[in-house]
Amino acid sequence: MLEFEGEMSSVRDIDLLLEKILGEARRFTAADAGSIYVREGDSLRFSYTQNDTMQAKLPAGKKLIYSTFTTPINSSSISGHVALTAKPLNIADAWNIPAGTPYSFNRSYDELSGYRTRSMLTLPLIAQRGDVSGVLQLINAKNELGEVIPFPQSGMQILAHFANAAANAVERAKLTRGIIMRMNKMAELRDPKETGAHVNRVASYSVALYEAWAHEQNVAEDELERTRDLLRLAAMLHDVGKVAISDLILKKPGRFTPEEFAIMKEHTLFGARLFAELYSDIDEASLLVTMNHHERWDGNGYPGFVDYLTGEPLAGYETEDGKARGKKGEEIPLFGRIVAIADVYDALSNRRCYKEAWDQDAVVAELENESGKMFDPDLLRIFLQNIETFHHISTLYPD
Repeated sequence: MLEFEGEMSSVRDIDLLLEKILGEARRFTAADAGSIYVREGDSLRFSYTQNDTMQAKLPAGKKLIYSTFTTPINSSSISGHVALTAKPLNIADAWNIPAGTPYSFNRSYDELSGYRTRSMLTLPLIAQRGDVSGVLQLINAKNELGEVIPFPQSGMQILAHFANAAANAVERAKLTRGIIMRMNKMAELRDPKETGAHVNRVASYSVALYEAWAHEQNVAEDELERTRDLLRLAAMLHDVGKVAISDLILKKPGRFTPEEFAIMKEHTLFGARLFAELYSDIDEASLLVTMNHHERWDGNGYPGFVDYLTGEPLAGYETEDGKARGKKGEEIPLFGRIVAIADVYDALSNRRCYKEAWDQDAVVAELENESGKMFDPDLLRIFLQNIETFHHISTLYPD
């Protein structure tokens, strides 16, 4: 438990933290499945779900596709009742809750999926100030033979401590997310294209692509978790440098002139300068992303090999006309190559003030056309192999 508390304190992104909390709680209780809800006002938002039985039916490396929803904090549901009362519920069989009980179980998911929910342990996540910040729901405890059993009453005190520690970690991660979203809000006030939904989608696409790539590369689990945490936060800040670009350019509805585009490209340098003083690994990751997400695999991107503080070409990387040579291939850091795909996919798939959303077939065709030109062909292959995951992510963060 102490080791896990230390691990939770090192995860800074709220979405990845919720996923980790759920996974560790299931491991601790030998639960086959589970879900986690986050409080938003008078409702709970269904944020993450895991299910080993359903996961085993998927190809290796694929993730469960699920829909998010909100449920009121009242006794119409088990999770809502636990949030309302701030007391845990340990149910032996969710399909056979005694008549007259104030809460009920919705069988619709079980009937749709063919999964059978039996034992269910639902815990409130109570932060230090005493508020319920969410609900952790564990499903179908299993014994050594793999048989579903009720969750034992022994260990409930430890689980309550776990839930409280998780709630405090969630509050810290919410603070980090809030700071990042406020930075993006500044960019959004300047550039209407840089919405909160856009940066959340780009960050989520980037993490999903990295996870699929890391699975192919057999990246160690501890490195994968550390890296995806950094990547998600950094990807959310990919265009924060636009705060330094003139409104006359940012809000122009038509195409840029060559002179305007040259100014627009400087947002990569302005973004990098925000993170020039490397106080943490988040600063380092954010600098890499802001500097490199417009580089192209074929070397025709920007800003190239420049000193981001001065904008001048680095020694030995000047072209004949005195400009900086663009980075190409694996000269572009991995984070930059990943966010480049995520950013373009989102821009094409969603409406902007200067264009309508593209049809998904047209988006895929355009991405395929840019393989080996704009994009790392290996990363793009992995992206397209997991396209249904990215379709799902887009529904989680609508404009």
